[in-house]
Amino acid sequence: MTSSNLSFVILISVLHIVGVAEFAAAAGTAGGIDYIRTSCTITRYASLCVQSLTPYANAIGQNQQQLAKAALSVSLTKAQSCSAFMSNVAKSKGLNSRAYQAVQDCINQVADSVNSLSNSVHELSDASPSGSQDFSWRMSNVETWTSAALTDANTCLYGLSRQTMNANVRSMIRARVLAIAQHSSNALALVNRFAAKHSKGKR
Repeated sequence: MTSSNLSFVILISVLHIVGVAEFAAAAGTAGGIDYIRTSCTITRYASLCVQSLTPYANAIGQNQQQLAKAALSVSLTKAQSCSAFMSNVAKSKGLNSRAYQAVQDCINQVADSVNSLSNSVHELSDASPSGSQDFSWRMSNVETWTSAALTDANTCLYGLSRQTMNANVRSMIRARVLAIAQHSSNALALVNRFAAKHSKGKR
């Protein structure tokens, strides 16, 4: 075989391997997205669930624990972003004393949500469903913390609804806090399902 023919054969082989790899990756992504869509049907905000988790389809695959962890991580990111935004709002002028206090209360509640969701992400990472004696205990912690984050967000929303403040400011705060509540609700549903599936016989 001549050198040029050998090079051509090698090139064809490489292109074939690359093509197979790309096809496998695409198939994996498609499978992950289908898994996310099916899993999100149990959540309260299913469309939001699919939209927020689809970017992590490759990492999630068809792994229930990774799915729940990704949902918690999305919730945590929303809470952290909201916390930073509200800190800036509190520094701005124009809030009356009662509105300022309501914002401060929300800042504390969102900070609690950040802490709870951060704890949940780390605890879920350490929870091993295969043979771990403390799995149920860890999952109970995750469920408690995620539920607390949801409660804190809802408490903030309730407090905001009772105060008079600039409509635009209220709307921007509400949208961010509502995102925490909705994503946390979805995450909690996925966490509960994962815990229920793997805790049978361990409690």
